Amino acid sequence: MIPIAPHITSFLQQRLPEERRASENTCESYAYAFQLLFEYASTCLKTSPSELLFEQLDAPLIVNFLNHLETARGNGPSSRNT
Repeated sequence: MIPIAPHITSFLQQRLPEERRASENTCESYAYAFQLLFEYASTCLKTSPSELLFEQLDAPLIVNFLNHLETARGNGPSSRNT
């Protein structure tokens, strides 16, 4: 089982800003999107966000998260997909 937190941290702190030269706003948008996903997943899986594993983020969970963005948060399809 692979913990996801160290990989996301590396992605947000190194890959995006240093390797991809993403803007600060882009990095913050990604961080916020991951935060929403991890909060949703941790509620569904009854675990803390820092304890989530890659294997737990399967297709059904992601589809349910995207539906949650539309229904509970009122996001339209284009902002949901972003």
